[in-house]
Amino acid sequence: MTQLVNQAQAIPADLGQRTTANKNLKFIIGGALLIALVIVLIVQATVSTGAYYLTVSELNARGANVIGERVRVSGAVVEGSEDWNAQEVTLRFAIHDDVGAQLPIVFYGPRPDNFTRAAEAIIEGQLLADGTFKADTLLLKCPSRYEEEPEEVFVEAVR
Repeated sequence: MTQLVNQAQAIPADLGQRTTANKNLKFIIGGALLIALVIVLIVQATVSTGAYYLTVSELNARGANVIGERVRVSGAVVEGSEDWNAQEVTLRFAIHDDVGAQLPIVFYGPRPDNFTRAAEAIIEGQLLADGTFKADTLLLKCPSRYEEEPEEVFVEAVR
């Protein structure tokens, strides 16, 4: 019997409390890591999908520094600049900004139905060495008869 008492005394009395404290600490650390991960993902998504874009003049001012980089450019569609090649599924046009600087655009993909009504375009892609902008996505802002806000149409290039 004394041997049983000695073994019982050898087990620390606060062992049950220690394991509970360790579990609580693990949950707190795990929760903090999870919250940090969610914050990082939100910040990353916000930065990568921000609505910032360059004007044609700003893009021209950056010159060779942006060749091959992915950028967004905004400008008004130059009237009469559209060149649609249905055989190659290629749309070529130009945009300009308030200063009058123009940028030739090439888009490999289907021609948006409302392109003829497009007043303004936000184009995402990259500037080529020859000065042409290769568009991957087009966001066309078209005036609408019934709304004050322009209608927006989003089109992606064929890959």
